[in-house]
Amino acid sequence: MTAGDKRKSSVNDIKVEEQDSPFGIWLSRGLHQLFDDVANEPIPDELLRLIEEDRNK
Repeated sequence: MTAGDKRKSSVNDIKVEEQDSPFGIWLSRGLHQLFDDVANEPIPDELLRLIEEDRNK
């Protein structure tokens, strides 16, 4: 694997073992605590309108 290949890896490439590690569990829980409320907010009507307009183009 080259250095360029490493840069192209994504979050989806993380191994299951790494996600189940104590650090992975801690990180996942922390991110959920920080961002779940925001992610669960309804999408504003104006943003939905803009997306629909772009989709129709």
